[in-house]
Amino acid sequence: MHSFLTYPLLISLTLFAAPAFAERIMTADEFAQMVTGKTLYFNRFGEAFGAEQYFDDKRVIWAFEDGQCQRGIWFENAAGEICFIYDNDPGSQCWNFLEGDGGEYRARLSGADPSQDLVTRKIGNDALDCPLPDLGV
Repeated sequence: MHSFLTYPLLISLTLFAAPAFAERIMTADEFAQMVTGKTLYFNRFGEAFGAEQYFDDKRVIWAFEDGQCQRGIWFENAAGEICFIYDNDPGSQCWNFLEGDGGEYRARLSGADPSQDLVTRKIGNDALDCPLPDLGV
């Protein structure tokens, strides 16, 4: 015999077991639409971490907060992750880009704990201050 008190308890347990926010992994096409021609600024652990500028041909420039810049490319791997290869590192770094309920975007390194996520703080159209190497006067 079921008690009417059991149902409110089950409902409240279900609500508390649900995540605080839902997130959805973006497809490579969605990612391309969001980033092409844009610059994304990221925080990590609540602090400014860096920014990445995305070009039409999947080229990117990553700039750390200290001004150090790296050029590279992005592509989708067989697992549907967004991977980056930078000029100074021949290995690829693969990420899932996640869209949250409130329009928040996160980048999570493949296999990393969510506490390590990069969180977008701003999406703009401005170019990063990263001159090409060897263009001195």
